[in-house]
Amino acid sequence: MRSSQQLPTYIVIAAIAVGVAVLAVRHHVVTEQTLIFFGAFIPAVILHEVSHGVVALWCGDDTAKRAGRLTLNPIKHIDPIGSVVLPLILAVTGAPIFGWAKPVPVSIDRLRHPRNDAVLVGLAGPATNIILAALAGLAFHELAVHVWTPAPVCNLFGCSYDPSTFALVEQILFWFGIVNIVLAAFNMIPIPPLDGSSLVERLIPTSALPGYYRMRMGFLVVVLVLVLFDQGLLSRVLGDVENWYFSLVI
Repeated sequence: MRSSQQLPTYIVIAAIAVGVAVLAVRHHVVTEQTLIFFGAFIPAVILHEVSHGVVALWCGDDTAKRAGRLTLNPIKHIDPIGSVVLPLILAVTGAPIFGWAKPVPVSIDRLRHPRNDAVLVGLAGPATNIILAALAGLAFHELAVHVWTPAPVCNLFGCSYDPSTFALVEQILFWFGIVNIVLAAFNMIPIPPLDGSSLVERLIPTSALPGYYRMRMGFLVVVLVLVLFDQGLLSRVLGDVENWYFSLVI
């Protein structure tokens, strides 16, 4: 009953999101590149979250499975604010796109080896994103070399590549790779609740863990401040990651 009651809410949110996207493109507030980026973002985040639950299941915790979260159905994972509203607002304002899906529930005490397995569960998300980025990069490389070779855009300062000039399938693969690399790098920052903090947690004495878990979500404010108020830093990082990734796959 609960899921059937939530369905109309998600339909309304999706309709609003599509409407905002269409208006934004028509009024040149965002580009098609931004929409492709956003389209790649949702499956990348979903696969990131599902991988946490899958590894937890392998390690003995079936909490995510019982909650119905080991699925690729977006409705099960989409957070109305973090997956739709915030990314669209950032896209419309020209800021770096950021967001999140609903975290997959994991009961650490149900893992067979809680301290060690929690690290594996935490790193599963970034590892999945890296694998997806590698696969997208390989496919992009094969197309760029053998089918549609991107043409560089040159000026007085040198030559570079404009993703908007790529064939559509190349644009999708390129941005899917970029999204996954950025997600992996961002989530490896060792600040709770990001995945990189699982490495830090492993070093915390067992006696101090209860207090740490109580304050863990409070660090989310630090992450949001970093994203929303230091957009210049994120833009530079995103640009560096894009250039590095393109140098690998072309």
